[in-house]
Amino acid sequence: MVGIDETRTFKPLTLAILTVSDTRTAENDTSGDTLQQRAEAAGHVVKARTLIRDSRAAISEQIKAWSEDPDINVVLTTGGTGLTHRDVTPEAVRDIMDKEIDGFGELFRWISYKIIATSTVQSRALGALVGDTYVFALPGSTGACKDAWDEILVHQLCL
Repeated sequence: MVGIDETRTFKPLTLAILTVSDTRTAENDTSGDTLQQRAEAAGHVVKARTLIRDSRAAISEQIKAWSEDPDINVVLTTGGTGLTHRDVTPEAVRDIMDKEIDGFGELFRWISYKIIATSTVQSRALGALVGDTYVFALPGSTGACKDAWDEILVHQLCL
């Protein structure tokens, strides 16, 4: 890929995956499964994975706890980025973030536009730093998680 130094030695990262949903269970969390499968196939380690309901405080608390674990480099969330009043993942991330990675959300929506056209305006996907931990809040659809991983994250998490 242009812009990626492919001569660098790959260093596996340790990830945590948080599914935010009032309806999904561990048995039908296809988005979380997709992220875990892709991360592990790329050589990364998934240290933690959990599913919580749409609660701004609970989302912030879980991400903050993982960001304080020195073994976790990246937190991926799926779900809660839509427009209903229950969708509060971006707000929960912003409550605790140190910096927003503006380009992530912009690039994600550009990629999504090619697939779902103007429906991408409904996406509030974002990237942030919480302490030294990268956090990427993705939509809850399996397709969106595939797109985010395959088109952005797999290339950016290759250090």
